[in-house]
Amino acid sequence: MKRYIFLIFSAIFFNIQYSLAQDDESYIECEDTCSHIHGLDLSHYQGEVFWEHVGANSKMAYVYLKATEGSTHIDKTYERNIELAHRYGLKVGSYHFFRPKTDLTKQLENFISQCRPGDQDLIPMIDIESTGGLKTEEFCDSLLKFINLVEKAYKQKPLLYTYTNFYNRHLVGKIDDYKLMIAQYSKEKPKLADGRDYTMWQYTAKGRINGINTYVDKSRFMGRHGMREIRFKHF
Repeated sequence: MKRYIFLIFSAIFFNIQYSLAQDDESYIECEDTCSHIHGLDLSHYQGEVFWEHVGANSKMAYVYLKATEGSTHIDKTYERNIELAHRYGLKVGSYHFFRPKTDLTKQLENFISQCRPGDQDLIPMIDIESTGGLKTEEFCDSLLKFINLVEKAYKQKPLLYTYTNFYNRHLVGKIDDYKLMIAQYSKEKPKLADGRDYTMWQYTAKGRINGINTYVDKSRFMGRHGMREIRFKHF
């Protein structure tokens, strides 16, 4: 009788877990159902990454690694991650989390201290998510000055990362000359208020992949866009 009750409860538990998995958007990964070029975005939040397993996944072509934030913060996993990502065959780029009220020259110096040209396969990326409490005009003035500093330092235009709503609220018409990675975690592709084209779409913050024990951000190229457009130019 006890064995019979145990089997019933086991079956119920399995069915509940299966239903939850089916409802989880990350249960079926985007790269399993399409032919786009996919990649990852990583920082210390993912903890220790087992790159030999990530590199064995041929569906992941690139990774953007958080290098720095503001004027002083350095991501503690950056040095290890960039070395091992290269070792296991991924194309690597680095990004800086922009703080609009922090000294711009010091932010650039912080980024340059980690994002060394010889280590880069992909153009640098600026992560733009906060106005820092500034009004849009003042925020954009700070941002554009920083973008210009990065562009001069690396002799190429950076990739700009932001969210759909943030772009529509603050950035329409301000950054038309730059390639975009747009974050929107839904099944629907992002639609920008000005209808402009964007290069990449970060489509989930709940991706799964062997070698990473937490959720991970995943992105992919849009339409005709591809890796050649974001290759780092070594002068």
